[in-house]
Amino acid sequence: MSDIAADAVDLVMAAAAEAAPEWAAAPRSRSSALVAVANALEAHRAELVDLADAEAHLGPARLNGELTRTTFQLKLFAEQVDDGRYLDVRIDRPDPQWPTGPRPDLRRYRAALGPVLVFAASNFPFAFSVAGGDTASAWAAGCPVVVKAHPGHPRLSRRTAEIITAALHDAGAPDGVFALIEGEDAGVQALRHPALAAAAFTGSQRGGLALARIAAERPVPIPFYGELGSVNPVVVTPAAAKARADEIADGYSASVTQGAGQFCTNPGLVFLPADGDLLDAIARRMSGASTAPMLNERIAGGFEGTSRTLAGRPGVRALVWPDDPTAPRLLAMDLAAFTADLDAASEECFGPLGLAVLYERIEDVAGALAALPGQLTASLHAEAEEAGDLGALAGVLAGRAGRLLWNQWPTGVSVTSAMQHGGPFPATVGPATTSVGTAAIERFLRPVAYQNVPQELLPPPLRDDNPWNVPQSIA
Repeated sequence: MSDIAADAVDLVMAAAAEAAPEWAAAPRSRSSALVAVANALEAHRAELVDLADAEAHLGPARLNGELTRTTFQLKLFAEQVDDGRYLDVRIDRPDPQWPTGPRPDLRRYRAALGPVLVFAASNFPFAFSVAGGDTASAWAAGCPVVVKAHPGHPRLSRRTAEIITAALHDAGAPDGVFALIEGEDAGVQALRHPALAAAAFTGSQRGGLALARIAAERPVPIPFYGELGSVNPVVVTPAAAKARADEIADGYSASVTQGAGQFCTNPGLVFLPADGDLLDAIARRMSGASTAPMLNERIAGGFEGTSRTLAGRPGVRALVWPDDPTAPRLLAMDLAAFTADLDAASEECFGPLGLAVLYERIEDVAGALAALPGQLTASLHAEAEEAGDLGALAGVLAGRAGRLLWNQWPTGVSVTSAMQHGGPFPATVGPATTSVGTAAIERFLRPVAYQNVPQELLPPPLRDDNPWNVPQSIA
């Protein structure tokens, strides 16, 4: 990195640190600014979608939907700011008769951490990029945001940043609330900067863990929220395979090939009964699936290399293997071979690849599932009358994943209050958090308690007159 670039990162981080107190202290202004950014992006929809399609090759329909999700979540977080429940205000009045001894006046709320660094993702150029969910939730918490642009869509990133900057300025936001930086070196320097309070990342396990180590090894370690992907296992019971073979084959093939398989929730691993026609039905649909362009040559090369390595493992059979190196592929192996080679067989392959694991008895599947690394999602396809007998299996799946689905496919992630997009390591670095949904704001807040502090020194949410008019839990 040149001295000029290094100086530029220092200036960006200093501006973010300077803006942090004012930004955190003005929730109504934050809410208005989030809506202003959403409206500005909407006003430039056609231009932004064209730029995104030229760089990411995801198609106007997918990208328009993703931009709608982006503007929606900005406005949804604005509503969270207005509501004020995210502050989790708790007030305990003095109680001289408290069982553990006289209780003082205690007041607790969640305060903004400070400047946040967001590493943009390649596969969602809107929803997980410059103005994506990490940015929206950090802003809503009261934190300035510095975004490290993804090299897969640089022109879109720069133009989005220009629109955001203008919208924030017009909304009266302080300078330093947002900045865009580019380049791996700049991202690492920002991650090490003493003014930084937290970082969020969506991407590969290798890249995420390298950044997590940097965050942990700083003189003052900071929270690093990395979403690193998974294989998202699906279990199909014999009864479901017999009753709904065509429906399940249609759903699985559509889910695993959607967007060229470039989703962190792509169901790359499916457990099927060894007898029956379901595997053949899936193979027919996979072989007839169209080939979609991948995000870039590096990802396409990674898909080709990882899928070929998996196809060469002991006991693996290639059922669908077109000449086109980016076309959908389907592999199969039996449960014993999978269990014997679990580390390699459960590795994520980013792209349209499905691995079918065939079992003789569904009772034998639980052991393999329990040995899987952490996952973002797990899905169970069964008949309604089986539900009462599947508690143990569902418990194992929920124990390995952040979201359990029943007779649905995981590639749809709803932006809502109950969504959990996270899971045990290595699906995420922080299994207690989510990067999608309103609970994502919690990553960028920390609890602070005030004991016997005069009203004049209390933050507004903790005062008796409650000037921000937020919910207060009073005991």
